Amino acid sequence: MKRNLDMKCKDNFMKRFKYYKSNKPEPSLDKVVRIQYDIPIEVNNISNVIEEDSRTKLLGLRNFTDWKTYTFMKHTGLFLIANPFTSLGQRYWIRKCLEDYPRKPNKTNIDIEKQIEDWWREIHKSDELDRKMQKKLRWTTLGYHHNWDTKVYCEKNRNIFPSELAELCDVVAQYLGYTNFNAQAAIVNYYHMGSTLSAHTDHSEVNLEAPLFSFSFGQSAIFLIGGQEKSHEPSAILLNSGDILIMSKEARLCYHAVPKILQASDQPWNNHEELIQITDNGKTKYINEETIIKEVNRNIDNKEWTQFNSYVEESRINVNVRQVLMENQERLDS
Repeated sequence: MKRNLDMKCKDNFMKRFKYYKSNKPEPSLDKVVRIQYDIPIEVNNISNVIEEDSRTKLLGLRNFTDWKTYTFMKHTGLFLIANPFTSLGQRYWIRKCLEDYPRKPNKTNIDIEKQIEDWWREIHKSDELDRKMQKKLRWTTLGYHHNWDTKVYCEKNRNIFPSELAELCDVVAQYLGYTNFNAQAAIVNYYHMGSTLSAHTDHSEVNLEAPLFSFSFGQSAIFLIGGQEKSHEPSAILLNSGDILIMSKEARLCYHAVPKILQASDQPWNNHEELIQITDNGKTKYINEETIIKEVNRNIDNKEWTQFNSYVEESRINVNVRQVLMENQERLDS
């Protein structure tokens, strides 16, 4: 009897995963934390540590005073910032994830089958979109490349981390009071309707004290997070386009998963009232201001934006960024 009870407890996470993954019947969202729909089950509002950062507008973010940040009573160290991006900002980051980040020397899951220098150009090089190749892209890695077999980072398996993404993470880190965070590795996940991500923990980094930053764009997702054992009953959180989830402290090593992608109720990247040209320069730490302003503003053109819009209308992009090394460490082999 006791053994059966123990086995049942161990299945708590998987039981919830299967429930929300189901298509027939569709799962109820009654117990899902839905911040943007005023259904904030067991969450708290918090105040930011600093009031402003001149880099926010440049990176497609609203002013800190407009950010809404939540903590979770059941999950110490878990934060959710409800879409602090402007419409133009979302377009900029979506385009980066599709056009730039899958490009060599970054690595993708497609490399096992075929070496493609520029995935986005490859799928659009003919008059007809290569949908088969489009659907094949599941992930790309930046900076320190995650080894999916060994789960170990290697100094030889490393490229330069994108400066603009490091800048974005620095702004969010400063906002939450993580003044020494250094973005060194990222996995960009590409989800289509029907995609899932099974339960796992992120424990490959040398520095497990540093927070993990997760940015969502495109279609919505149900995100499950439990405890450091699968026996813990997980919470379900709805993540929408532009949301930033931060896992720190106890939450940093908790099991988490994505059992379902949902059709978004709106398209915040297409809010035409917000598509205003960026002209103000901010004080940047990593990036060239003139270059990023030019890249952000070109997405105002709806004709140029069309191909990227078509992708996110039926897909979700998730960028999760972490610090690999200890604070004063420069290399894995040092």
